[in-house]
Amino acid sequence: MHLRLGWRDLLRRIWDRFWKDRVLDQSAMLSFYFLVSIFPLLLFLMTLLGLLEHSGHAFQETLRHYLEAVVPQVAASKLINTTLGEVSPGNGAVKLSIALLFTWWSASQGMLAVVRGIHNAYDTAESRPWWKAYLVASGLTVACLLLFAGALLLLIYGGRLSDILAQRWGSGDFVARIWPVLAGLFVLGCVLAAFNLIYVWGPKVTHRQWHWLMPGTLVGVALWLLGSFGLKLYLSVFGTLSISYGSVGAAIVLLMWLYLSGIAVLVGAEVNSIIENASA
Repeated sequence: MHLRLGWRDLLRRIWDRFWKDRVLDQSAMLSFYFLVSIFPLLLFLMTLLGLLEHSGHAFQETLRHYLEAVVPQVAASKLINTTLGEVSPGNGAVKLSIALLFTWWSASQGMLAVVRGIHNAYDTAESRPWWKAYLVASGLTVACLLLFAGALLLLIYGGRLSDILAQRWGSGDFVARIWPVLAGLFVLGCVLAAFNLIYVWGPKVTHRQWHWLMPGTLVGVALWLLGSFGLKLYLSVFGTLSISYGSVGAAIVLLMWLYLSGIAVLVGAEVNSIIENASA
């Protein structure tokens, strides 16, 4: 693809659009929707796994272990684990249905907000009827939920799969060494797929050349990882939030992480818009 702008011009345009489209304000709104939907999502996944094999505790431990790789430990351990322990005392089909319904509704509201932010990046308004836009957001929500659930299932049951492969191939040490790398690449692929699905199918715009893999997808995921690890590094070095916020410090940390995640998603959309317009 031939670009009609250099890297400096691209960075300058991203900077200008970042402030023109009020990405920080939109990310603050997105962080609220993300916060509302994250706990029903986790509750639904715990209930589903509990119906499968009474592995809610295994899910919680696996979730905590892998979330701490990107989420600050105080939010992953204290807030998420404590909340899940309080809201999920048992499993059942009725509870699963209620959790699924509320997850679908709250996450779809968040997805609608994301789609509005992407439309803003493309300087276009939502032209679809409200019910059609909601159906699109609901479909994207289900797709992202399936990607998330598939990644977690692999992380939980991947050890058993690696043992089966080791027994069949007779190379247990080799499989044990490469399995964490393969699992990490699979999870990263799920994140890239979720970002790309949102960018391609969320807004009502005509993408000129990019379908898979969009440049904004790479930028958005890279910024998400950078922001996550940067926040972890800041808290490990300074750790001043507990002094400023006291007992609600864990909630503030989670909100800050969701806020940075929203910025990453919207900046990726800005990159796609700028590059597509430049290549037209």
